[in-house]
Amino acid sequence: MNAMEQKINPSPRLNNLIRWFVPLSAIIALAVWFFFSPPGLLGKADSVGYAICHRIGERSFHIHDRQLPLCARCTGEFFSAGITLLFYFFFSKKKSGMPGWFVGAPLLLFFIAFGIDGSNSYLYLLKQTIGGKLDAIPNLYIPNNTLRLFTGSGMGISLASILFPAFNQSAWKDHDPTPALTWKKLGILICIVLLVDLAILTENPIILYPIAFISVFGVLALLIIVFSVVWMLVMRQENTFESLSQMWMPFIAGTTLTFLMITAIDLLRLRLTGTWGAFPLG
Repeated sequence: MNAMEQKINPSPRLNNLIRWFVPLSAIIALAVWFFFSPPGLLGKADSVGYAICHRIGERSFHIHDRQLPLCARCTGEFFSAGITLLFYFFFSKKKSGMPGWFVGAPLLLFFIAFGIDGSNSYLYLLKQTIGGKLDAIPNLYIPNNTLRLFTGSGMGISLASILFPAFNQSAWKDHDPTPALTWKKLGILICIVLLVDLAILTENPIILYPIAFISVFGVLALLIIVFSVVWMLVMRQENTFESLSQMWMPFIAGTTLTFLMITAIDLLRLRLTGTWGAFPLG
């Protein structure tokens, strides 16, 4: 047995145990989540959003009277992250180079815009719910869902543009060190996301319904990738894979950890608030 095989398979007994334990854990985690989460496709999507988003109705888009699973900012952040990850999957493959300073500058600007708009919006919320001395602190501007959507979308591009090459650096034996993001790809991504943003602002149910699921896909994709990398590092399997088919175990483990985290947060929040809706204000 060579060094690589020893790294991937510490012992046949442990390897066989893991091959049974991880899929079984995935089935249990998904079953528990499916059982207690709200019924229906949008109900399941709500339970994912519930774990990471405040879901305040006034700060969300709606399909008629039905609130989307994520607020406007999180909708922008995670639908754009999902689209960006899919874009890289098809057009950057195993490229693992991080964005350089020039290409990375717009990503930094997206991050700064997200921070400024998020802080300004949070201050506005506190002044609405608490008031007092906070009323003396001026807002930079009146926050709105359009700005939340656009700044969230920029943040989603930035997150995926860092996470995708980081994943490739950790996973592939033969990863390509060239940058995953170029000016041309960044321009294409911005155009795609901007067009989707403009479509979302029409608040047409035909647009919002798929966006609800694309944004949830973005949440799950980011979390599964992160937890898959954690699994590789813990199991000392980094830089040992040559194809996606070999990575079924890390992906199943990542999926299991993702739904365990979502389930734990959902149950805790539900216990504290007693509602699947927004955090109680005031």
